[in-house]
Amino acid sequence: MQDKIISADEAMAIVRDGDTVANSGFVGIGNPDRLLAALAQRFDDTGEPRGLTLVFAAGQGDGEERGLNRIAREGLLKRVIGGHWGLVPKLARLAVEERIEAWNLPQGCISHLYRDIAAGRPGLLTRVGLHTFVDPRHGGGRINAASTDELVRLMEIDGEEHLFYKAFPIQVALLRATTADPAGNLSMEREALTLDTLAMAMAAKNSGGFVIAQVERVAARGALPSRQVEIPGSLVDCVVVSDAEHHRQTYATAYSPAFSGELRVPLDSLPRMAFSPRKIIARRAAFELPLNGVVNLGIGMPEGVASVAAEENILSQITLTAEPGLVGGMPAGGLDFGAGVNADCIVDQNQQFDFYDGGGLDMACLGMAECDRAGNVNVSRFGPRLAGAGGFINISQNARRLVFAGTFTAGGLRIAVEDGRLAVVSEGRQRKLVDAVQQITYSGAYGAERGQPVLYVTERCVFRLGADGLELTEVAPGIDVERDVLAHMDFAPRIGTLREMDARIFDPSPMDLERTLIDLAMEQRISYDAGRNTLFLNFEGLQVNTRDDVERVRAAVEQRCEAIGKRVAVVVNYDGCRIAEPLLDAWAEMVHGLEQTRYTHVTRYTTSAFMRMKLGEALSGRAVAPHIYETREEAEAGRS
Repeated sequence: MQDKIISADEAMAIVRDGDTVANSGFVGIGNPDRLLAALAQRFDDTGEPRGLTLVFAAGQGDGEERGLNRIAREGLLKRVIGGHWGLVPKLARLAVEERIEAWNLPQGCISHLYRDIAAGRPGLLTRVGLHTFVDPRHGGGRINAASTDELVRLMEIDGEEHLFYKAFPIQVALLRATTADPAGNLSMEREALTLDTLAMAMAAKNSGGFVIAQVERVAARGALPSRQVEIPGSLVDCVVVSDAEHHRQTYATAYSPAFSGELRVPLDSLPRMAFSPRKIIARRAAFELPLNGVVNLGIGMPEGVASVAAEENILSQITLTAEPGLVGGMPAGGLDFGAGVNADCIVDQNQQFDFYDGGGLDMACLGMAECDRAGNVNVSRFGPRLAGAGGFINISQNARRLVFAGTFTAGGLRIAVEDGRLAVVSEGRQRKLVDAVQQITYSGAYGAERGQPVLYVTERCVFRLGADGLELTEVAPGIDVERDVLAHMDFAPRIGTLREMDARIFDPSPMDLERTLIDLAMEQRISYDAGRNTLFLNFEGLQVNTRDDVERVRAAVEQRCEAIGKRVAVVVNYDGCRIAEPLLDAWAEMVHGLEQTRYTHVTRYTTSAFMRMKLGEALSGRAVAPHIYETREEAEAGRS
């Protein structure tokens, strides 16, 4: 059998003039730096290969020399299609100066295109990108005038607008793994993420191309357990063993067993975020976290929300995620971004975007570099500075609730907090609340049209997205609206009923956020239809682990019924509800009391046969008729 282990120089000799090369990586995770260095060296020594098309989904660099910055050579590259450009300034300079053709497409769309190319499909059909700079009506993702091809088309399907991202063949895929055997089977046990490596390998092979993998070690033939192999050797043409410096786990960390899931770390051992404007913003954003919900936190300012959640001991009650595939645990920041500790699992990047695009996120918190009167947000382009959208467009368009986080001004902002009151000591040099953003990465009008709840959180005030654009809703204690807010905006927002931001945000002490979120979550679980005199109790996903949990439910229902002022019919959703078995009797007793004093009739439904059986037994034991159905429709109709 063929031994596929070769040198980096031999591997890069495979790349030909005009090839389309796809590169894996997320910041520094999974970046095949040894292969990129060898490709750059070959071009510097020989002037070949020339005219490559480079494709990458996520940002793949350190903002300086590493990653794709290594191959930022005019002549080597002709076209570049990338998701995030902020970490590859050398590449971005070539694009902005029109020395290459260049496009910025959503990270998730490029990630999905790898699968479409592998499957031989013509391209990707999606709503992601509508009404942003990726929409052909607003530039089609082109970065410069040299980029004339139409990579994105507007299409109408059944009367609804979609974008079509055209597929293309990939001649070379540059990947990274941990271990290879001589047959080319690849495992990724020491990598922080799996990314799109399998889809990229399939895309290249089914395009008649080559798959080149960088690894840190070689195992004996047949030594890799089949369940650990991420990419089968049948998809891999050659393997290069890298030195350690070109194979760091992240650009900030040579190797951490916590990032690879080998061990779990005590969260109280992680450093706490210093009290600063960033932390104030993160604390206010944390008030929006949905208990038992799934959340994405973007790079930069939103990273602090994870730190606040850890300090407030609520990480176990939410699922934090990052777009390259992290699910659960504590996401890392800086040049470790994308990795995480104590993760529940790691999924492929394209699978994560499946979940995101389908509306799976209960909330996302993203950065806000520039915002305008319509609620549009720009994080992607600022004159000659090219940051790129990354996964921002996929995430922002499809999250059920959205929080943008950023300082009110930028460049030299200094604040002071004394006795719980905020004062602006030195204003930032750049305004961020402008009349019109330079580039639309998020469309406020499109979000408002779809009824998406959106907040814009700064250290001194909070806006919400209304039908007509931004509306000022909260100000920090100590802040004068005219002097500290309106005087530093390019437009006058609508001003609704102003309230003061929670005073706890401006006190470094713990905020007791867990109890606040539990109380808020309980309020949101109770709704009343006056026309039908019916109270709806949505206990879907509710976790009842203590007697205090039982009491909180009773108190919230009692309070609502007291406000209604009469007995009500009740419909209860128990789907996904978990009541600890020792508490079933206490729960049933609480329900019995409410039925005796507040309800005229109650029906319940759940698709869980176990819940119907256990809850039914507990209720029957208290002489409460269970009336537990499988669907809401059956429960409302009172039919078995």
